[in-house]
Amino acid sequence: MLIPAFSIGRTQELLYELESIIHDKRLGALSTEASSNAQSSGETGVDWPRLPIILDSPLANRFTAAYRQLKPFWNQEAIKRVQSGRRPLGFEQLLTVDSHAEHLRMVGYLARSARPAIVIAGNGMCSSGRIVNYLKAMLCDQRHNILFVGYQAAGTPGQAIQRFGPKGGYVDQDGERLAIRAGVTTIGGYSAHADQEGLVKFVTSMRRWPSHIRIVHGKSKAKQALAARLAAIYQDKQQPLQLEIPQ
Repeated sequence: MLIPAFSIGRTQELLYELESIIHDKRLGALSTEASSNAQSSGETGVDWPRLPIILDSPLANRFTAAYRQLKPFWNQEAIKRVQSGRRPLGFEQLLTVDSHAEHLRMVGYLARSARPAIVIAGNGMCSSGRIVNYLKAMLCDQRHNILFVGYQAAGTPGQAIQRFGPKGGYVDQDGERLAIRAGVTTIGGYSAHADQEGLVKFVTSMRRWPSHIRIVHGKSKAKQALAARLAAIYQDKQQPLQLEIPQ
């Protein structure tokens, strides 16, 4: 399984969650009902305690090391895991790939063998980075899967894979047209991109509302709608506001 992810924040969240899954599986935390459902549906069980989690991103590797150094500032839940002997960002099955030569060998090995593994690589929208080589090698093979955990902007390869993959479409990558035969799945909850309601709530939840707001990201109509909504709320509350939408 390939997971395109940005190096800072998103990758560390994923590692934290994956360690939790592996820990629960190792303790046999799956319910009898879940096990029987998997057997009845013909699913092949995944050996989670031995499943390699491959972090193929030098930048993400460095920032994950920095996160580990900041352990004293982790929240209570994470600290409890560490105190119990667990390593949320450095567990046994986590393999890191640094050099370009190692990266190419890993791509070739996984593409040929289709060995069960989870690969996290940047960038998150598949427009550049090491994920591109994985896609070129595996996107046309139905044995593989792509899991999107973040927002895919319009015009990016990630958005094209997300949109056309389930329809048996294709994506253009580095001037090469790739048929999408791998499975494509999207899960929400990780994206840092809020909708209009979330952004309005973010602003109005502040003890002191900002008097100067620049709306710099998003489609033109969405930015205009957000600006109008904020202007109306500020006017209703008689709050000063300088609002900009840079071109």
